Amino acid sequence: MAAPSNAKASDAPRVRIALVGCNHRTAPVELRERLAFTTQQALDAASELRRQGILEEAVILSTCNRSELYGVAAEALPTPADAMEEFLTSFHRIPRSQLDGRIYRSTGADAVRHLFRVAAGLDSMLLGEAEILGQLRTAYGQALAQGVTGPILNRVFQGALEVGKRVRSETEIGARPMSVALAGVKLAERIFGNLKGHAAMILGAGEVAGQVAQQLRYRGIGSLRIVNRSYDHAAELAGRMEGEAVAWESLETITPEADVIVTSVGGAGVVLTRQALDSAITARGGRPIFVVDLGVPRNVAPESAGLYNLYLYNVDDLGEIVEQNKKAREAEIPRAESIVAAHVAKFEAWRGRLGAAETMPHVVGHRDAGESGEDQD
Repeated sequence: MAAPSNAKASDAPRVRIALVGCNHRTAPVELRERLAFTTQQALDAASELRRQGILEEAVILSTCNRSELYGVAAEALPTPADAMEEFLTSFHRIPRSQLDGRIYRSTGADAVRHLFRVAAGLDSMLLGEAEILGQLRTAYGQALAQGVTGPILNRVFQGALEVGKRVRSETEIGARPMSVALAGVKLAERIFGNLKGHAAMILGAGEVAGQVAQQLRYRGIGSLRIVNRSYDHAAELAGRMEGEAVAWESLETITPEADVIVTSVGGAGVVLTRQALDSAITARGGRPIFVVDLGVPRNVAPESAGLYNLYLYNVDDLGEIVEQNKKAREAEIPRAESIVAAHVAKFEAWRGRLGAAETMPHVVGHRDAGESGEDQD
């Protein structure tokens, strides 16, 4: 899957775009969670990449399915992908030997094409998923506010946002919205059948947690509790979803009352231990608990999977639903790919004009995030 790491001859010396990353295709969740960045870590890492002279511009995209470093390489650096990979491993304190065959690299148009396909939902576990475009927009917006982007990545990421919007409006990729949240709820229905009368507990109050709550309500869940470290955030989501907010300190007490548990607590690590879940099942008289762990890093201790009457799934356990979703949408892939190709060509034409004119200082001085020539999101 790894893309060639050498820049093409057509690459302008001052516009060397590089990508290093891993995703659900190249690495299991056990490794992805070790390479994940919190919001602050992503911004700190981008700043450090620039401080060390590895990149002149940087954006880090980190979701449950991928961790990717995008950048414009410094002119003095002969092999930017090597330096970026070395930075990634040292930042997370992972020996490079453990990442053999897990990391992919791209430069120039290949890196741009990869990002555009990500934005289009073509590189997702769930083909055409809805969340990724918002996650990409957030990652870029935070990097822009931090001042670690520049005229090249501004152009690239604004182009990616435009690609994502076009694919969703001009093709049927998003006609049957499939998300991680929906996939998890569909799994719950396979265990319990009709969810009416059952009790659900959601750990987390972010965007994914909100989508899970919405799907559960749509399917008639009996009772819904929201547990979050910030009680105010839990209360806000519970208010919108006609649920009950519960203080984080009460988590262990109420866990036995939940038939369905969905966790999406970003950056928290394990919040449900094997012991806590074993105690909950015992308190329920052995009645089963269905748990979907959407956290990366994982929120549920992996060894809990061995408990009797515990049905535990994580983001890598959605294969069958993913395949069904893909078959329903794959006819639209060529149309989406043509949009990606058109925007890659558009960006390459712009980049070629930069190289031909050799006026980078002038361009930097006159283009900013709002003057890229791409539509704004």
